[in-house]
Amino acid sequence: PTEATAFEQAALALTAVIADPDTVRAVDRVDFDCEAPDAELLLVQWLNAVISQMALHRLLFGRYQVQIHGHRLKAHALGETLSALRHGPAVEVKGATVTALRVARLPGGWVAQTVVDV
Repeated sequence: PTEATAFEQAALALTAVIADPDTVRAVDRVDFDCEAPDAELLLVQWLNAVISQMALHRLLFGRYQVQIHGHRLKAHALGETLSALRHGPAVEVKGATVTALRVARLPGGWVAQTVVDV
């Protein structure tokens, strides 16, 4: 229904590429602050920030809360340390790309999409 919700769902889809988001406990919180010249690049920056934090701290996020003001995003993600045994990660996501990149308001709500490299 909103641009922020679309960004939250894009991040949740990113998690789902790795493991079932429902298996992730909300133990750790990481805050994000991103800015870009347009909504599409903001999506790429946001997803790459999430990917970076997951890789640096061996985390997996299962919940996201995003606020967008213009081309600035403030968010937090809730998750926990990645457990190969419990989460059974399928792949490691390397980064969000500009392939099929789109952020747009449609009659039924917002869409935020891109392709990620695994």
